[in-house]
Amino acid sequence: MDSAILASIDALRNTTPLVQCLTNQVVSQVTANALLAAGATPAMCETPEESREFAHVADGVLINAGTPSEQQYAGMREAMRGAAEANTPWVLDPVAAGALPYRTQFYQEALTHSPTVIRGNASEIAVLAGVGTGGRGVDATDAVAPQVAQALAESSGSIVAVSGPKDLVVSQQGFTWIAGGHPTMALVIGTGCFLGALCAAYAGAARNEGLDLHWAIVAAHAHTKAAGAVAGEQFAQQPGSFAVAWLDALHQLSATEIVQRVELA
Repeated sequence: MDSAILASIDALRNTTPLVQCLTNQVVSQVTANALLAAGATPAMCETPEESREFAHVADGVLINAGTPSEQQYAGMREAMRGAAEANTPWVLDPVAAGALPYRTQFYQEALTHSPTVIRGNASEIAVLAGVGTGGRGVDATDAVAPQVAQALAESSGSIVAVSGPKDLVVSQQGFTWIAGGHPTMALVIGTGCFLGALCAAYAGAARNEGLDLHWAIVAAHAHTKAAGAVAGEQFAQQPGSFAVAWLDALHQLSATEIVQRVELA
């Protein structure tokens, strides 16, 4: 387990994957900065006229409809088509699925394009699995449920990653739990949305290096949580300072330190 995760982290940092981020306006800058710190290259290319072609050259694609417009929906649809054509790994982050019908319909449509990874909180995953109604806006009101994640993984053919006090990654490889991080992460914008982008980065690096995608997604979660643990040790009650320390830790932590900072099961 540890060796596969270490290999994924090394692949990310050695290949600097290009990640096409079609994401929400609230977190765009946070996501770009954090991807750079972690070892990837961000590209916020989302216009309908360019997003399909860009998905052909990107190493990974993120679809996150947190603050969507009709133009962004159109760009996302083109990016999904481009990713399918080029076999580019892509991540669906179903922000606030179930909260509003229009975006929920879009997420259901996105499932038909076979995302490589579906990453969300427990309530969002439950909606896509057809057994929930959604959380409170972007906040989960459901507990992480392995059977729900497994059902969605089986029906979609995707790797399913669920965020919570303990994160869960489910694929044909089985179940992996990742514990760690710090509660202050919930007080900083963008840590969850960034995780979707980092999953796209790790998936792209793993695909390029012939590594197992399951462990690449586990590595993305471990990387994010380990950085949160480091920041929490310094600024547990200071969300502003925590955000800066978290960004620094994404860059500074070695692969070995990332694995040591989390608990895997």
